[in-house]
Amino acid sequence: MDSGTLAVPGADLYYEVRGSGPVLLMINGSNGDTALYAGLADRFADRRTVVTYDRRGNSRSRLTGPPEEQRVELRVEQHTDDAFRLLRELTAEPAAIFGSSTGAAIGLDLLARHPERVELLVAHEPLVLGMLPEPKQWHARFDAVCDLFVTGGARAAMDELCTLLGVAAPPEPAAEMPASIRELLERVQANVEFNFSCELRAFSRFEPDLTALRGAPLVTAVGAEGVQTLLYRTTALLAERLDLPVTEFPGDHMSYAMRPEETAEALAPILERK
Repeated sequence: MDSGTLAVPGADLYYEVRGSGPVLLMINGSNGDTALYAGLADRFADRRTVVTYDRRGNSRSRLTGPPEEQRVELRVEQHTDDAFRLLRELTAEPAAIFGSSTGAAIGLDLLARHPERVELLVAHEPLVLGMLPEPKQWHARFDAVCDLFVTGGARAAMDELCTLLGVAAPPEPAAEMPASIRELLERVQANVEFNFSCELRAFSRFEPDLTALRGAPLVTAVGAEGVQTLLYRTTALLAERLDLPVTEFPGDHMSYAMRPEETAEALAPILERK
């Protein structure tokens, strides 16, 4: 595994590269970093150049703009531009992309705005609240989570967000954990604060360009947890709007990190058939 840093406007992006062959870019959801994709990335390194990266402001991708610009709400388009610049740096060919949650939202925006750079997008449980009935009510609920972060702290806000999404909250880092796991959770914990301060409001209002996405090389995917989770519903509604089937992956929203072997088995035939 090799690592590097790419300077982009306002940030230095930390990225990792495994394997060789056509590029497969994996885009994290909120709070995550390259370590969450390590197991899945390893399983494709024998046939793909697998690229993972920390999104701007998260983990090792530090912000470089003036201090007064570093705690403002980021636009989804800024994350999309980062992914575009990273692909342009690493390959001249279209790349396959796997993105989950807000990472899938970035993938949808990248596919719509730069279709020439995307061989195929697998959008796993994208956060697209605009697909839901009465999205303004959902915007208000996500805004309330961000307000709770200010008044009640990161743990309370994360618990409330996970309740809204219908997913388990990440555990707290503990001394008895293996060092690599503890360090990852410490980075995730720091990223949680950045997410609530600078990302979540914008992502909750992200509207995919359905016109540009219709007929595009796109696979919508969900975990096996069922319709009780919010992101299962948003994915199914997006697929319905685009006349696409929904592919079910094993496990839940974090299956790519917690069950990488099974996720790889489900993802491999999708990438091979293109």
